[in-house]
Amino acid sequence: MRTTVNIDDQLLRELKIIAAREDRTIGSVLEDALRAHLESEAVRPTVREPWPTFIPSKTGLRPGIDLEDRHAIMDLLDGIEPSH
Repeated sequence: MRTTVNIDDQLLRELKIIAAREDRTIGSVLEDALRAHLESEAVRPTVREPWPTFIPSKTGLRPGIDLEDRHAIMDLLDGIEPSH
């Protein structure tokens, strides 16, 4: 399956080096790394905390929010205020 992810620049450089050194695709190196991580998580016991309850003081969208502009939403999540 094809997907898009954001990867730190330094991690991507290291990933490309590993893939080239092992004559593999970047995707296959990522798959192996993800499998190894998921297997190590499966061994670790997990204690689930209940989901926190959040009740906003105001409901609805903030002024200027466009749900169809994913880049603006990502900026807001990163703490970057929209420019008007």
